Amino acid sequence: MTDQVDAVVIGAGINGMVAAAELAKAGWSVELVEASDRLGGFIATEQRTLPGYLHDTYSSWHPLFVSGPAYRALGEDLRRHGLSYRNTDNLVTASVSGEGRIVVAHRDPAVTAQAFEHPRDRDAYLGMLERFGANADVVGALMGSELRSWRATRTALPLLRKRRQAGRLLRELASSGRGYLRGEFEGWEVDQLWTPWLLHAGLGPDHASGGFMLPVLAATMHGFGLPVVAGGAGRFVAAFSELLDALGVRVRLSSPVERILTERGRATGVLSGGVSLRARRAVLASVTPGALYGELLEPSAVRPELRRQAASFRPGRAAMQVHVALSGPPRWTDARLADVPLLHISDGAASTGIACAQAEAGLLPSEPTVVVGQQYVLDPDRVPEGAASLWLQLQELPWQPRGDGAGRLDADGWSAELGAAYAERVLDRVARYAPGLRSLVRGMDVITPADLAAANRNAMAGDPYGGSAELDQNLLWRPLPSAARHRTPVRGLWHIGASTHPGPGLAGASGHLVAGALTGRKT
Repeated sequence: MTDQVDAVVIGAGINGMVAAAELAKAGWSVELVEASDRLGGFIATEQRTLPGYLHDTYSSWHPLFVSGPAYRALGEDLRRHGLSYRNTDNLVTASVSGEGRIVVAHRDPAVTAQAFEHPRDRDAYLGMLERFGANADVVGALMGSELRSWRATRTALPLLRKRRQAGRLLRELASSGRGYLRGEFEGWEVDQLWTPWLLHAGLGPDHASGGFMLPVLAATMHGFGLPVVAGGAGRFVAAFSELLDALGVRVRLSSPVERILTERGRATGVLSGGVSLRARRAVLASVTPGALYGELLEPSAVRPELRRQAASFRPGRAAMQVHVALSGPPRWTDARLADVPLLHISDGAASTGIACAQAEAGLLPSEPTVVVGQQYVLDPDRVPEGAASLWLQLQELPWQPRGDGAGRLDADGWSAELGAAYAERVLDRVARYAPGLRSLVRGMDVITPADLAAANRNAMAGDPYGGSAELDQNLLWRPLPSAARHRTPVRGLWHIGASTHPGPGLAGASGHLVAGALTGRKT
């Protein structure tokens, strides 16, 4: 059997959905092929604990999407199909140290900085954001384009001509978050507040490029807040589903792709479930490099060196989700935390660095950085009246635990029992700052790294961010040194997804970039 369209898109995560929608809007016929039985990848909302509690199963926060070009291209269409957001106009995030020291960030940077202990840090913080703002258009354009291109060179020229600014930017790219903060600030507040956010970019406090990402993260939160989808992230997928249907995109679910078909060095379609889906103009693959070059393409279609590099593509740390249904809101030791949509429990680079090191050594962190999401603060209809829920994320875990940093758990590979036991440690860590939390718990659901990997093939080794974002595997070298563009060495085949530039995050950036390249639209 054969079928033919202009483009076949493999993978229906955010990048696949964005690419399919934008190509279809440009008049292309598109087939979107997904191995899972639903759209969305790591975007879903389910009643994971008890009836009436809506939990965003995996990802939840959309500042990168609402601030990005894919939303500008598709936002009006998605809103017409039911997408709406809830956001904060005051407190945006916070961090609580092991000793209970608290720092909060407001949407207003000046209000945030005013609470810092050292006057010099107040000026330095606003100066950091001002410098980023002055270059934000150039940085944004580079993050949304092929870095190995003349266009990127032309985009960067205005910045490169300013030698002092260019030198500072290059130094920040080479700096770790820890090193950058030590050089810029005297006090503890900025470190404790923003270093944990590096985990959301697939980094740690001692990874190069952290010095570049910290201002990006801070400026994004101040500028765009922490929007969540009204009614749960699943509504985002539902809006895309309706849009794709309206645009005539054919969607195949539960249809894993066995092979990308090639003829005379060009991708001509895919084989899925015994059906040959022919692509007249392009095949787009939202998969990992290992899957693309090591599994989906015939060995004869790929240079041996490229296959070797793809096989060496490294996953980042594994992650874990814990969903908690509460009978009422947590009673935080600091009343401000009741209104914060997302907070971290971390000392900053100190405790987060230790937890990352333990995970890299194969140990369960003794004092993990805990991401505490309180989506119901922005979107109360997600829980029964008077109730509450917590969305807990752990981003410093080993894929194959060989021991416990605290010496208390028998850790030899992930199991449901180990996940539940570690979740208890995490809940105890949160309860230190919310007395009586245990008495409010009505239900709990745990998603281990093994569960993440089983749910999505792109989460290799339980890493939901599409592969390590360390500098040698990022920017000019993402995903591979010899294949760092979205246009692959196979004609007509394009690589999208979190494994490609600009990396992880719910922005749909690579899908948007490739759709623009194919349709001739300026991205």
